[in-house]
Amino acid sequence: MIGILGIVVVLVMVFGGYLIAGGKLDIILHAAPFELMIIGGAAIGAFLIGNDVTTIRHTFRSLGRVFRGPRWKPGDYRDLLCLLFALIRLARHNPVAVEEHIEAPANSAIFSRYPRILADPEAVSLIGDTLRSASMNYDDPHQVEEVLDKRMEAQLQHALHPSHALQTMADGLPALGIVAAVLGVIKTMAAIDQPPEILGKMIGGALVGTFLGVFLAYGFVGPFASRLRDVIEEDAHFYKLIREVLVANLHNHSANICIEVGRQNTPSHNRPGFGDLEEALKVTRQEAA
Repeated sequence: MIGILGIVVVLVMVFGGYLIAGGKLDIILHAAPFELMIIGGAAIGAFLIGNDVTTIRHTFRSLGRVFRGPRWKPGDYRDLLCLLFALIRLARHNPVAVEEHIEAPANSAIFSRYPRILADPEAVSLIGDTLRSASMNYDDPHQVEEVLDKRMEAQLQHALHPSHALQTMADGLPALGIVAAVLGVIKTMAAIDQPPEILGKMIGGALVGTFLGVFLAYGFVGPFASRLRDVIEEDAHFYKLIREVLVANLHNHSANICIEVGRQNTPSHNRPGFGDLEEALKVTRQEAA
């Protein structure tokens, strides 16, 4: 909702200010379709040249996240802590029994309590691989933490590709606007024998290209890239929480301490309250019993 409001504000303030100052939209409206064809077409073509099919597909799928915001909400962080608490307790009491949950999470009674987490392959895989490494005696906390850091860094960089692609497009749009404006000037020079009123409109139409290039870059595409990057980095905290809790588990802290370590490392706006989390953990204990 806030993203749509931002688009409306940009359009109203820019064109509203132009009209209030005495500007006329007819020149812009006449030239805009042709200028957008040049600028937008060139930008899309350059985008296709500069990215592979996976990044292109991922970018178009990610645009909706600009308006939806981060995937993981405060309730998801609470649920993740409860899920990890149940798995750690089970692994401590019966290491063999936890294997069926991490090997077949889709059939796990524990994972099935948290369908949003279960629907995310990366979260499920990260939990399963880390618990599995502990069961294989690969339990040096520092080594595991280093492996998890490298894995999450690679995952984050991959997830940020759409944001980088959009930012590259935003950086190129002003120059493409100049290209469109130069073409307009060339067209004007070819009609230099026309009356001043006609030449004035042609020059105005050429300048629309420069305007649109800068306007689209800094009014839309650049903010889209920035917002998408922020959303992706915000969601990355969810996976960092998995690392914090499971590494604390490898240090042989009690399950409650492991969960508190995770809670304290959760971003403040998503961090569950101590009392709320205790109530949720109490329900988890009852379900396990």
